[in-house]
Amino acid sequence: MDSSRKRKRLFRPSYYSSYSSVYLFSLRSFVLCFSFFIFLYLISYMIPLNSSAFHPVLVVSSLASSGSNLAKRIQEFDDSFAFPWKIENRVLFPDHILLLVSSLKKDGLIKKSAKELECFYYGKNVLESRSGGSSGERDRDILFKQNVLSVDEYDEFRSIMRCPLPSVNYSTVVNLGRGGKNGVLEEDTGLWMSNQTVHSWENLVYAASLDGDTAVVFVKGLNLRSDRESDPGQFSCHFGLRSWEIDGRFMLRTKALTAAQEVVRCSLPRSLQANPDKARGIRVTLGMVPYGRSRIHERVLVPSVAKISGFKSKEEKEKKKKSEGKFELCVCTMVWNQASALREWIMYHAWLGVERWFIYDNNSDDGIEEVIRQLDLEDYNVTRHIWPWIKTQEAGFSHCALRAKDECNWVSFMDVDEFFYFPYSTQRHKRFRKLGYAGQNSLNTLVANVSSSSRSIAEIRTSCHSFGPSGLNSPPSRGVTVGYTCRLQRPERHKSIIRPDALDTTLLNVVHHFHLRKGFKYLNLHQSTAVINHYKYQVWEVFRAKFYRRVATYVADWQQNQNEGSRDRAPGLGTEAIEPPDWPIKFCEVWDTGLRDFVLANLIDVSTGLLPWERPSSLAI
Repeated sequence: MDSSRKRKRLFRPSYYSSYSSVYLFSLRSFVLCFSFFIFLYLISYMIPLNSSAFHPVLVVSSLASSGSNLAKRIQEFDDSFAFPWKIENRVLFPDHILLLVSSLKKDGLIKKSAKELECFYYGKNVLESRSGGSSGERDRDILFKQNVLSVDEYDEFRSIMRCPLPSVNYSTVVNLGRGGKNGVLEEDTGLWMSNQTVHSWENLVYAASLDGDTAVVFVKGLNLRSDRESDPGQFSCHFGLRSWEIDGRFMLRTKALTAAQEVVRCSLPRSLQANPDKARGIRVTLGMVPYGRSRIHERVLVPSVAKISGFKSKEEKEKKKKSEGKFELCVCTMVWNQASALREWIMYHAWLGVERWFIYDNNSDDGIEEVIRQLDLEDYNVTRHIWPWIKTQEAGFSHCALRAKDECNWVSFMDVDEFFYFPYSTQRHKRFRKLGYAGQNSLNTLVANVSSSSRSIAEIRTSCHSFGPSGLNSPPSRGVTVGYTCRLQRPERHKSIIRPDALDTTLLNVVHHFHLRKGFKYLNLHQSTAVINHYKYQVWEVFRAKFYRRVATYVADWQQNQNEGSRDRAPGLGTEAIEPPDWPIKFCEVWDTGLRDFVLANLIDVSTGLLPWERPSSLAI
């Protein structure tokens, strides 16, 4: 009985079977048809038939090349629609537009593709009338293109690209595209024209760094007094989490702990203090009380392009400290177009015992990247750090002090035309160095001796002598240390070597002089112990570059009619880059060949007669 029932269930009438198959066939057909129409819709959306991007072309190809051509066209199609970059921000500078671009890949792809990129410019009236236009309409509205000026990797999240300024009738809302292709870098798919923000450099939060459980925020436009700590109560930090990308809101707020010049320090939000590394990549801006209002009013947020970055994670710092320890002596500097000066400056100070260099590149375009790459290959521990923010040397040095704190016991802040020199030491001044002439690693030994003598000394101050053109009309072929030998009589203000772990929490500095935390003091070196030769007034073709722009925030550019009698200007020189007829013999009061003689006696190769920086880079040791 049971078996017969089972057979009945297994063998059903044939009309059930035919109905089921018809039903499945109809459903399958419906799904296939629906998918086909969706596919057509997507293709028509990505390649609109009425756009300028669509041009029917008659193609005649041979069988031998058809496979490779097809593969190439498919790759070009993928490249144009899978553009891995996104413009996050634009900043308007006096001489160019800076684009901050995020990349899905950190493998040098942007740098390799720089030659393919162009800056796209639109008319001002076009942006106003076509803010909701289609991609095809926007392509037709591109009025002209220019080559990208330069491309660099900026931080762990973004790269930067620089575009020329447009003429007066064109908008600064510059876009990017590949030369000869229709692919355009967009803010977000379909949202490019709705976001036309171009930030002014005069008022901007431009950088932020982790320091323990605090964020150090760098801000342009606060107009705080030089060399003075300001009231932090007028400021607050506002942090944007994921939703900020959608609605532009800053979700978390903390109070400012310190404020000085262009640097404001805030505590991290409580949710991040237990693991500060999670703050990396979070957007941050500064809130400030509007002038003339009480603190109860809502604070005004400063426009921001800053994301919090960290130099190394806590685990990486601890691992390095256990395995290698810190460098005894490092150097921070900020440069603009000083590639030709780097080899002599680095090789000389390496001989004196400097172990690590941090080069903050302030928009150089003279091939400095290749010079640093070659020095690194020659085992000089040099790294280049992109710092695109003009006239921010003090803030840049604060940033470098944070970067160097976990790697270096002592850091010297100096320019590439400044060279330490150790005169013959006498019995009277033997406290920190041996008697007689200085030997190799003398500078490293000096700072180590200072450390062992007193833990309260956190700054070593060294006087400077300013050298002039010394009768020359062209740059000295063997370098500045050998070529310039005539200087002014009186020494100028000091330059400093500091302990980064002993700096005041404000990171307050006046270019080469930092404020220290309570309990720490500075040491003035006597000129017979050490001095800095500052090759400040070189031959005219080198010196006149200083008229382009000064790097310090609180130092007026020389074209400006301000502070003409200050020590930051050349005596007797006005506001125009016009060579005085007696320039080669100016600033010459004392003939001083001490460093020249020292270099020729200690650094020259006796077999070739060449100095280290004179040798071809491929032969340099």
